[in-house]
Amino acid sequence: MQSTGVTCVVGLEVCIENLRFAEFVSGICVWMVWSLESRRPAGNQPEEKETNAMMTDPIADLLTRIRNAIHVRNPSVDMPVSKMKIRVVEALAREGFVWDHEVVEVEGAPVATLRVNLKYGPNEERVIQHIERISKPGRRVYVGVEDMKEVRQGLGVSILSTSRGVLSNREARKEGVGGELLCQVW
Repeated sequence: MQSTGVTCVVGLEVCIENLRFAEFVSGICVWMVWSLESRRPAGNQPEEKETNAMMTDPIADLLTRIRNAIHVRNPSVDMPVSKMKIRVVEALAREGFVWDHEVVEVEGAPVATLRVNLKYGPNEERVIQHIERISKPGRRVYVGVEDMKEVRQGLGVSILSTSRGVLSNREARKEGVGGELLCQVW
């Protein structure tokens, strides 16, 4: 079959519908539909059903949201609240990496929202340069008091889950306790 050189002028939906039922389509029309559909704005995607998927690592979710918000210089970041996330953010605030946090009730949301107010320098430089999850659900990492190392020669901190709560490595050394090494921040 020979191509007639006719371009697809009809709407995207009609062209996609024609593609679904046609037995033969030239490679050019397939490429045009693929490129048009891949450029569709995110807001025009078909609505997905809301799922109640269980989050396997909420601490990694917290750190990723903070990392992404800092990357685009957002003043704050919102996420579903949990007691452990609050304790980690409080430890980051005590060490001077974030300003503060608040629990916000969002209308229509099944759980409250934790809002973390991020900290930047006077010239909008990032206070948190790097934030990394160390202990993971598949591989837990525990350290004793004698095994705790300084992070970036004291410029960064480790956040630990101890028997006395969530503490930074400096606080844990003063308390004389070890625990699960959650993350490192500098």
